[in-house]
Amino acid sequence: MDICRRNNVVVTGREDGRPIVFAHGFGCDQTMWRFVAPRFADTHRVVTFDFVGFGGADISAHDPDRYASLDGYTLDVLEILEELDLNDAIFVGHSVAAMIGVLAAIRAPDRIGALVLVGPSPRYIDDDGYVGGFSAEDIDGLLASLESNYLGWSGAMAPVIMGNPDRPELGEELTNSFCRTDPAIARNFARVTFLSDSRGDLPRVSAPTLVLQCSDDVIAQDAVGAYVHEHIAGSTLVHLDAVGHCPHLSSPDETAAAIRDFVSALPQ
Repeated sequence: MDICRRNNVVVTGREDGRPIVFAHGFGCDQTMWRFVAPRFADTHRVVTFDFVGFGGADISAHDPDRYASLDGYTLDVLEILEELDLNDAIFVGHSVAAMIGVLAAIRAPDRIGALVLVGPSPRYIDDDGYVGGFSAEDIDGLLASLESNYLGWSGAMAPVIMGNPDRPELGEELTNSFCRTDPAIARNFARVTFLSDSRGDLPRVSAPTLVLQCSDDVIAQDAVGAYVHEHIAGSTLVHLDAVGHCPHLSSPDETAAAIRDFVSALPQ
């Protein structure tokens, strides 16, 4: 299979620049990075892509068995890195893609040399001594609502996830992105996302890591970002003024600046 066609891979920027790979979250595609990724084209080889089932990726490549866990999406990332022969890449992952990046960096430390985790959550469900932000009943209800009426769920949840009620156009964009996704694939990815538990993987990360924590993020609350930071040795935690779960859309200047500061401090 043509990996680049499967995942709608787009490569821009300097061919001799350090690779920087941008990965989107649930219900989105690479266009969500359009205000941030191009800012690195002068200095980096910039790679964007769509996970299978989203955006311009090849929907026929979706295999429910392969994508029954985050491992299938992690394998996609590793295959893209191998296909492009990328080494020491900076992986920027939003939301669930942050944990996919963590898994990929553990499996291929030569391919991924640094991580930027935007609104990460290793587990969404509360547990003993751990605050994920949701009870098991909350997640059961969310998944049941998504199963019964995906479009209705999208219209109700996307603006809440986005935040910024004074800028309704942002919520509308996320709603439209959700609604463009095949409902069956979205339901599968939602179940994989919200039932995943990657807490045990965090201490295994050796790559320099930036954790970007948004303000008033209903999906990944402050306690979750703090947990990720505390369990990845040597990581950096930056609190953004950006409100909601999608700072690359709501506050691209601040998001890009935080990534730039981190990248500039990395060993050359």
